[in-house]
Amino acid sequence: MVEYRSFRLLASLPRALGAGLRPHVGHAAAAMIQEVRRTVPAYGQPLTGVFGKVLVKSVEYAVRHCIDSMGEPGLSHEPWIEFYRGRGRIEFTEGRDLDALQDSATIGARVAWRAMHPGVVAAGVDPAVISVAAEAIFAYVDELCATAIEGYQQAQAEAEGAVPVRRRRLLELIVQAPEGAATSIAELAGGAGWPLPETAAMVALERAPGAPDFPAGLLGDGVLADLDGPEPHLLTRDPDADLAPLAAELGGWRAAVSPTVPLADAPAALRTARRALLLSGPDVPGPIIWCRDHLATLWLLAEDFLAAELARQSLDPFASLSEKQRERLGETLLAWLETRGGAPEIAQRLGVHPQTVRNRLRQLEELFGDRLKDADDRLGMQLALRAQRLMRAHRPDGDRER
Repeated sequence: MVEYRSFRLLASLPRALGAGLRPHVGHAAAAMIQEVRRTVPAYGQPLTGVFGKVLVKSVEYAVRHCIDSMGEPGLSHEPWIEFYRGRGRIEFTEGRDLDALQDSATIGARVAWRAMHPGVVAAGVDPAVISVAAEAIFAYVDELCATAIEGYQQAQAEAEGAVPVRRRRLLELIVQAPEGAATSIAELAGGAGWPLPETAAMVALERAPGAPDFPAGLLGDGVLADLDGPEPHLLTRDPDADLAPLAAELGGWRAAVSPTVPLADAPAALRTARRALLLSGPDVPGPIIWCRDHLATLWLLAEDFLAAELARQSLDPFASLSEKQRERLGETLLAWLETRGGAPEIAQRLGVHPQTVRNRLRQLEELFGDRLKDADDRLGMQLALRAQRLMRAHRPDGDRER
């Protein structure tokens, strides 16, 4: 809390001194404003709008209150304290630093004393009183600065405490993409000090049982993170750079990184990254899965109902077969579609006897007939069979047993 020595000094001065200086308030305030605007770049803009009103009122109030305090020990200073704390808050919210505030006050005090000194001398004030008045005025300016700095620092602390909350809400809005959220997203981004990028990547995270906390300290300031929700995730402008420090530090965490997309497509990108967490096996090494390396697989896994509908239309001749027959003929059909090879080549790929393959191929010809000669039909069959294979491979263990 600021200790206001200046108020005691001002109260010790003759009341007549304040009365003699009151006619000089307007002249002193105008001279102060002119000099501050000339010498402090942060205040050099035109005296228009809110900026002009706040600057003029701040200077005039400072001069008037200083003079009104002379010879008045009973004067309440609480309104003055609250005003200049608020002035400090304004400085912070408008992006000016403490140097500009302190420079303007110091310059203003010098100009005010210069403007009023002739009036003090003309009033025939005792030199000892003039000395106390000078000491009081400069102490007053120092304490005005200290009061404004209190407000500035309070606003700064509140803003710093609010930034994480704003960032989490910003990420929530981006990934939910509610109707008409663009304005709210832009406002939150400004309040969080996070410039909106044109493109970004989403990172879905998965924590293994017993894994330590996520190494959030390695994330750059440009990364938005939700690490506390049931499905933790990140948003990054530059995934290669932002995730590089994490590669060797994930310890029990897996991360799936979406392609870099326009910010408006972040919800779809996050869905894609979450699907990528289902990927496993020797073809997906390491704790970080890059969706850009598995686009075809992710596309085929995109929607279960679409894969099921494609299978119903393209593989309908399998409908009357048992599950075991469908599986054997399906793997043979897919091998043939992918290689268009003969029985020996397919047999080697499947690990069965060539005669077995020939028997299966004859069955497939009976089931599908001329559809095996149609390019569009063949593509549909191949996509459906590959989707089924991927879903079997990436289905949770509990589902595989059913």
